[in-house]
Amino acid sequence: MTQHTDDFKQRWIALEAMLAERFGKLPNMEALLYLIGINEYQGRTPKHKFSKEEKQDLMHIAVCKVLSAGGYYEFAGYDEEGWPHYNELQAVPESTLEGQEHLLKEYILLYFDL
Repeated sequence: MTQHTDDFKQRWIALEAMLAERFGKLPNMEALLYLIGINEYQGRTPKHKFSKEEKQDLMHIAVCKVLSAGGYYEFAGYDEEGWPHYNELQAVPESTLEGQEHLLKEYILLYFDL
């Protein structure tokens, strides 16, 4: 394995440990994106129960937020309800599902500054 691969794995393990300690269990990728989306949302209080569509929107917000660090999206502002909006700057490269997940993980690690 390369140094980069080992470093990535160690950083991801550290993030998983931090999240498991914070939430009492390890969130999967969908749950992790949902958490990031809630963190970026500037609207209603956390006690608000989100609809299924809103939960999908929150995960989309998270994907846009984390990929903005790679120049794929740019923040465009909040709407009147506190939902952040992003403009696509460039398409995410075509990849396998595993490749897409790895790309997301790399930018999630940046989001958490790991």
